[in-house]
Amino acid sequence: MPDAPPSPALLPAGLQDLLPPEAEAEAWLIEALMGVFAAHGYERVKPPLLEFEETLLAGSGAAVAEQSFRLMDPLSGRMMALRADTTPQIARIAAHRLVHAPRPLRLSYAGQVLRVQGSELSPMRQLAQAGIEIIGGAAPEADAEVALVAAEALQAVGVEGFVLDVTLPTMTPALLEAAGMGGPAAAALARALDRKDAAAVSALAAERPLLAALLPPLLEAAGPADRALAALAAAALPPGPRAIAENAAAVVRAIQAAAPGLRVTLDPLEFRGFRYHVGVAFTIYGPGRSGELARGGRYLSLQEEPATGMTLYPDALRRVARAAPRRPRLFLPIGADRQAAARARAEGYATVAALSPQDDPRRLGCTHILRGDRPVPIDC
Repeated sequence: MPDAPPSPALLPAGLQDLLPPEAEAEAWLIEALMGVFAAHGYERVKPPLLEFEETLLAGSGAAVAEQSFRLMDPLSGRMMALRADTTPQIARIAAHRLVHAPRPLRLSYAGQVLRVQGSELSPMRQLAQAGIEIIGGAAPEADAEVALVAAEALQAVGVEGFVLDVTLPTMTPALLEAAGMGGPAAAALARALDRKDAAAVSALAAERPLLAALLPPLLEAAGPADRALAALAAAALPPGPRAIAENAAAVVRAIQAAAPGLRVTLDPLEFRGFRYHVGVAFTIYGPGRSGELARGGRYLSLQEEPATGMTLYPDALRRVARAAPRRPRLFLPIGADRQAAARARAEGYATVAALSPQDDPRRLGCTHILRGDRPVPIDC
C-alpha cells in the first residue's frame, strides 16, 4: 500500500502554531516590553526577515552562521539567509542606514528568528525576540543600562524572582593567553572550566603556576556578585585580566546603585554565549526552573563601533509573566444598535456580531450580550 499522505496539521520539528489565547498573550507581552523600551528612549526599527548572505552573516553575524537557513533569491540569483538573531541586523542598520545619527544610538526591535537547530532546553527553532541595543556607548554605564531596562521590562509584565547573571567571556581566554597556554592543553582546560570540574581544572593547570594559583579560587567564587568581585579584587591578575575584572566591577556597581534589590550573580570564568561578546555578558534567569528569559552583553558593531544590548525571549516569558488582560467579549445580536456597539468597543469590549440567528454567544466565547444600548453579563 502506498504511504499515507502526511497530515496537513503536521509541521516540521521545532515549529508550531500559536493559537488563541497564547498568540494574543505573546502580542501583549511584546508590546508591553516595547513600551518600557520606548519610555527609556529606545527607538523601534524593523529589519527584514532575510537578507543577502554576505551582509547578514558579516561581523557579529558570523557567530550565528551555522544556525542560519539559506536559500537562493530567484530575482537576483544571490544567496540569502534567514536571520537567526536580530543583533547583527541592528549593527548593519546603525553602521549604514543610521551612520550619521547622533551617538550613543538607542534602538529597539521585536520580531521572529529562525534557527537550524533548537537546544536541549528549548527545542523550538522559531523564536520571538524583543530587545534593545546601545550603539556607540563604551562606558560601563551603557552595559548597566541595558541590564536595568531589561529588568524593568520584566517587572512590567509581572515577572518577579529573576536573577541577573553576569559573566566575563573574555576572562578565561585572557588568562590562558597570559599563561602562555594554547592548543590542545588550552582546549582541555577550557572544557573542564565549562563543566565546572574543579579536580580536572586543578590537574590541567598544575604545570602553569599562574593558572594553578588563579583558576581554583575564581572557579569557586561564582555566585553572588559581591563575593565574586571580592575574589577578583584579591587575585593577582595580569594586566589584561585585571582590566576585565575592573570593568565588570564598574558595571555591577552601576547596576546595584540603580537597583539595589535586584539579585545579581557573577561567574568570573564562565564563557558561554555568542562568540561576538567582548566584555561583560548577561543572562537573566527566571524563577524556579523557567530557564533563560533574556541574554545580552558587550560586543563590537560594524566598523568596530562599541555596542551593548539585551534580547528578551517572549516564548519563555509567557510561562512566568502575569496573565495577559483579556477583553470581555460582547455578543451583538442581529440588528444591534451600531452606535452602542461602537461605544462598547471604546470602553474595552471586543464585539462579536451575530451572522445568523443560530449563532450562540456562549459557543462564541462571549461574556456579555448587548441588550438595547448596554452590555449585560450573559449569566444574568
